[in-house]
Amino acid sequence: MAVDLDNLLDQIGGLTLTEAADLVKKMEDKFGISTAAPVAVAGAVAGGGDAGGGDDDKTFNVVLKSFGEKKIDVIKAVREATGLGLKEAKDMVEKGGQAVKEGLEKAAADELKGKLEAAGAQVELTPA
Repeated sequence: MAVDLDNLLDQIGGLTLTEAADLVKKMEDKFGISTAAPVAVAGAVAGGGDAGGGDDDKTFNVVLKSFGEKKIDVIKAVREATGLGLKEAKDMVEKGGQAVKEGLEKAAADELKGKLEAAGAQVELTPA
């Protein structure tokens, strides 16, 4: 069976951040792999919104400042957002001051910031 890779990439590019994270998890489960680095697909997914002027035209980095009182919840949120393995996500959370994701459009950056803050993290957006 031949696969149209261009069509597949277009479909993946249309996924939301949450859908892309679910796709990564399913691929890890199905193929018995672990993504040890941020998934390139998730970066492409961030371009899904249709933005109008101002900050919406810029890209942002989502920087984890601290994990607060709920380190485990923050580690889970980082893993979901990045596709990192448990050790890599734990190291990122404990170190702090690192970009969880870089080059996101405003809407995607705000969405990720909200998820991390809901998990208990202190997060800031910086210009990419």
